[in-house]
Amino acid sequence: MDAKATTAEPFVREPAAGSTLNVLGITHIYKATGAETAGSFSLWESVVPPGAGAPPHTHAREDEAFYVLSGELVIECEGDSAPHRVAPGGFFFGARGRRHAIRNVGDKPARLLVFCAPSCGLDQMFAELDAATAAGMPEMGKLVAIAAKYGVASEAPAA
Repeated sequence: MDAKATTAEPFVREPAAGSTLNVLGITHIYKATGAETAGSFSLWESVVPPGAGAPPHTHAREDEAFYVLSGELVIECEGDSAPHRVAPGGFFFGARGRRHAIRNVGDKPARLLVFCAPSCGLDQMFAELDAATAAGMPEMGKLVAIAAKYGVASEAPAA
């Protein structure tokens, strides 16, 4: 996924189409990559298994937005006094520079659309994480180093 394109061309992506990654147990189905939008944004559907999610992390380069299609998430955001429960139709904006985390608290996979702008390589980071975990879970330090390369400061999940 090369985010260095200089101009974007219109395109249509059919339902269930798009490149797919396994990012630490969460399926990403890409509807638009940074390469396809000339770095303007990336958009993917995430399928989050029960109990899974993204550990606390902070983006230095991009904002993220989450729209819940199905399931129920708990979202923690730096500066909020308590976590938020977000159900289908709910939305969360994760501003760059603010630590946030998500977790599926339901008993079925949650589905959400994730929008990232601008696309500064986050889809490339996820591709590296997918490759790094293809043969099993590497040590957390390797995963944190991959994230840092893309301007994402990640914290180890609580034991």
